Amino acid sequence: MGIRNTLRVRQSPAEGNPPEALDSPQTSVKVLKTELSIEQIRADYVTFLQLQGRILHLEFQTKLESTPPLSLRMLDYWVRLYRLYRLPITQVVVLLLPPASETVIETVFCVETTRHEYRVISLWEENPELFLNDPALLALAPLTATTQPQALLQQVVGKVNQLEPRQRTEISAYTQILAGLKYNQDLIRQLFREGMMRESVIYQQILREGEQRGRE
Repeated sequence: MGIRNTLRVRQSPAEGNPPEALDSPQTSVKVLKTELSIEQIRADYVTFLQLQGRILHLEFQTKLESTPPLSLRMLDYWVRLYRLYRLPITQVVVLLLPPASETVIETVFCVETTRHEYRVISLWEENPELFLNDPALLALAPLTATTQPQALLQQVVGKVNQLEPRQRTEISAYTQILAGLKYNQDLIRQLFREGMMRESVIYQQILREGEQRGRE
């Protein structure tokens, strides 16, 4: 699932303007390997994209709690990526679900003279319109800001049904998987066509991985 540069990252005034490479259309995007040398660092989902003169590191998380802590992991990834490619790196963490009410969402690692910043997108605070109007972001739309979750999910289903058949099956599968983080499975089955999920190669891959783990 791609994140196109229509997804703008919030910035504080101190951060200045976004990097030019993220604020203009990209003619060349290369997917880099998701595991770096030395020691693997695990996250819910990580991808590295090489843009024009810049690395974009995207990390999707359902929970903030991790070992090592998220802020340290972002610093570690930055060092490894810079060592390999010697390019500027923009790091964005996309939080899929809200943490406990008193949780502080950190955007910086700071120990003595070492300071490293990264950006955080909290999906539950994002306007759903951006996601509803871009097929590349549509699967994330059920997790965006709303006071009427079921109505939002119905909107998402309507947008999925408008897609070309070659897009519809896979985007529907991704959308149902992510919607399952927030919505009741019965509601998801009711609104989506169940057969479309079964036809998805992504869904079939998940089933195969589950069967393989069951045999281990």
